Amino acid sequence: MTDIRTIEGDYSATTARFAIVVSRFNGFIVDSLLRGALDVLRRHGVEDKSIEVVQVPGAFELPLVAKRLAATRRYDAVIALGAVIRGGTAHFDYVAGGCARGLAEVALSCDLPVTFGVLTVDTIEQAIERAGTKAGNKGADAALTALEMVSLLRKLGG
Repeated sequence: MTDIRTIEGDYSATTARFAIVVSRFNGFIVDSLLRGALDVLRRHGVEDKSIEVVQVPGAFELPLVAKRLAATRRYDAVIALGAVIRGGTAHFDYVAGGCARGLAEVALSCDLPVTFGVLTVDTIEQAIERAGTKAGNKGADAALTALEMVSLLRKLGG
């Protein structure tokens, strides 16, 4: 038997500050993602005064605003929420790919958790399923991930 030490996060980062960046495009879906994220943060003890919501026009704009918020160092994590639904053109690929790459870059360059609560789906039905019905709520999942990552990074120090 070895003495391997395992370090993992939990959901106890109740003193953390969170920014939630929300796309207005496909708002009927994204509003459900936001409700899910807020519910998770509140149920885990995060006070409303420790949460700020910033709205952007669409998913493509999420990375820039996430970067600006991360650069302030006022937040322990940024939660990005949006919905990109495939249409009949290549537009989906550019928006979804740019959004995902941009948010990943923000997390790495700012050394801050930036969670991906952006639905990238083929149909409106799939989006509805992932925004609080059959497939859970991906906004809630993104908030749980933010809580866990803040906790983990605090344990790692530095």
